[in-house]
Amino acid sequence: MVPLSYAPPLPPPQSRPNPSPSHKPKPQPCVLLFPAALRTAAAAAAISFSLLAGNAAAVAPVEQPPEICRGQDDGREVEVKAEAVTNEQLVEEAWEVVNEGFLPDAGSRPWSPELWMQRKQDILQGSIKSRSRAHDIITKMLASLGDPYTRFLSSSDFSKMSKYDMTGIGLNLREIPDDNGSLRLVVLGLILDGPAHSAGVRQGDELMSVNGIDVRGKSAFDVSSMLQGPKETFVTIKVKHGNCGPVESMKVQRQMAARTPIFYRLEKRDNENSSVGYIHIKEFNAVAKKDLVSALKRLQNSGASYFVLDLRDNLGGLVQAGIEIAKLFLNKGDTVIYTTGRDRQVQNTIVADSGPLVTTPVMVLVNNRTASASEIVASALHDNCKAVLVGERTFGKGLIQSVFELHDGSGIVVTVGKYVTPNHKDINGDGIEPDYRRLPDLNEARDYLMRCQSKKLN
Repeated sequence: MVPLSYAPPLPPPQSRPNPSPSHKPKPQPCVLLFPAALRTAAAAAAISFSLLAGNAAAVAPVEQPPEICRGQDDGREVEVKAEAVTNEQLVEEAWEVVNEGFLPDAGSRPWSPELWMQRKQDILQGSIKSRSRAHDIITKMLASLGDPYTRFLSSSDFSKMSKYDMTGIGLNLREIPDDNGSLRLVVLGLILDGPAHSAGVRQGDELMSVNGIDVRGKSAFDVSSMLQGPKETFVTIKVKHGNCGPVESMKVQRQMAARTPIFYRLEKRDNENSSVGYIHIKEFNAVAKKDLVSALKRLQNSGASYFVLDLRDNLGGLVQAGIEIAKLFLNKGDTVIYTTGRDRQVQNTIVADSGPLVTTPVMVLVNNRTASASEIVASALHDNCKAVLVGERTFGKGLIQSVFELHDGSGIVVTVGKYVTPNHKDINGDGIEPDYRRLPDLNEARDYLMRCQSKKLN
């Protein structure tokens, strides 16, 4: 993983000057200290999403730009050349990501820290002569886990992950509680040479405002939406460098704009006097929630009596986007999903924190290509008696992946967690059975949901 540190390396021990009244060592810059469980993730841009694609091919290494370090005493920028990573170090880097966060239950083969350590020792017994050979070793090492979703990404395939960029400026935010329990938004990772990185944002910086709006206490997802905007437009952000460094305001040009995955229309069904708002969600990306809210409001204002949410052939996307969309339909306190993983950050019970935007009946269309984040939405609405499911059994992907950038610009996808539905059903490999094969009429769907709610109360 590519570290983006503030502290310039100290000289070798034998060359360090002895402290004296006339020659005092410079104070070290303050840095953000992450808990041990987060150190691996903190050194990479980790994005939770769903993947069904195959393995990627290896490519030649990419030369990395020099890192920018800031001294605490005068704020001047000092360039420090990033040390070239060896082939052996690259393999060990990928090994360490798995060692820190891989979910053992995800693989079809036995996994333990001891077995994984032995694997590293066997691999690194000899020298690795080329970068392409290192990539091949990483590919085979990950394949040995028996998890179809944990895999290697070439640098070209890793660059395509920018479609999952939550902000449009190439950074990933993490909510970190301060000493008072309030949330601070800290830069967990960046896309190297992306807009934010080029503007001077670094890992560990705290994001303080967006276009003059204080974002302290807001969720990472909501602030990511605030950062989004049309391609090549500018957003003004204020960041505090490091844990106690200077505050800097900067204009960042958006270079990555997510396309809307929301398509909607108002329809009339045969033998019904009411209108239905039909909404097709192609995938869950950074703008899905914002555009869905707009679609729901426009359809409601146009007279929609109920909604059909089409998740067929939606293979997923950003897990957090799916969670936030599910919350739009749930009552405050309703469970969205239960997640679990080796990292405590993945162990969570996620509930809706406000009331629903929509209270009318919802029918969710699903098929055998409805997967991951789509299944989160479908199960959350179904188990909380907010929607009936119509169509075919879903794909059955209850695992959560994160993407990690390696030091040479390539990356790996690693399964780090799993989830179960609000009714405590593990859908992985099994999927969700629909309530109807064909679309019911409004009265039938309404009766089904009333029976569901009555059963839930009892």
